[in-house]
Amino acid sequence: MRSGNGKKRVSFFITCLGDALFPEIGKQSVQLLEKLGCEVSFNPKQTCCAQPLVNSGFHAKAKKSMRTLMDALLVGACEYIVAPSGSCVLQVKEFPEFFRGDPEWEPMAETLAGKIWEITDFIVTVLGITDVGARLKGRAAYHPSCHMTRLLGVKEPPLTLLANIKDLEMVSFPGQDKCCGFGGAFAVKLGPLSGAMVAEKVDNLVAAGVDYLIGADAGCLMNIEGRIRRQGHRIKVLHIVEALMTSEK
Repeated sequence: MRSGNGKKRVSFFITCLGDALFPEIGKQSVQLLEKLGCEVSFNPKQTCCAQPLVNSGFHAKAKKSMRTLMDALLVGACEYIVAPSGSCVLQVKEFPEFFRGDPEWEPMAETLAGKIWEITDFIVTVLGITDVGARLKGRAAYHPSCHMTRLLGVKEPPLTLLANIKDLEMVSFPGQDKCCGFGGAFAVKLGPLSGAMVAEKVDNLVAAGVDYLIGADAGCLMNIEGRIRRQGHRIKVLHIVEALMTSEK
C-alpha cells in the first residue's frame, strides 16, 4: 500500500545490534529511505528476531520473541519492512518454519516473511535505484557476510550501489568471500578459531591497502573492526548505509 502522496510505506526494523550498539546506522537508514522517497515508520515495541536463541537451541523461547516481533512489525498498513542486516532478515524469512500448522501464527509469519527486505536489496530491486548520489574518496573493500550472501542470496545489490559511489575505488582481496569468524555464538564457543579467521581477514585487508572496509551486517563489522583496532591499523569500518549517506566534496 502507498500513502496518499504516492510514497512507498516502509516499516523499519532496526535489529538488536542496531538498537543497542549502532543506533546511528538505524538513523541513517531511515534518512536514506526518506531521501529515496519512502514514508518510514518505526514501532518501538519491536524486539529481537530470536536468532541467538535459535542458534543455541532454545526454540520455545525463540518463538515467544518471534511472536512479539510479528505483532510489532505487522501493525499498520506498511507494504514493506526493511532492515540494515541480511542476517536478521534471513532469520525473519525463516519464521514460517517454526509455526507450521499453527492457524494463528503461521499466516502472520508468512506475511512478515514476504514483506521483509534487506536494505540494499530493497533499494535496488524494489525502488529500482542504483545510484543514491553518494561521494567518498579512497580505496575500499566489501565484506560479503555469510548469511546475507550465501543463504539470503543478496549478492549484487550492495556491490551495485558501492560501484556508483563517486570517487570510491572498490578493490578485491584474497579470502574476501571467507567468513570473518563472527557467527554470533560461534565467536564465543570457538574463540581461538574465530580469532584466527578474523586475523586472516584483517591481514589480507591491510595487504590490499584499503582505506575503508564496508559491509552490510553489523555483527561482522563489529568483529572485524575489533581486530583492526587491536592491531593498530587505520582502516575505517563502515556499514554500507554510512557509505551511501556520505557526500564528501
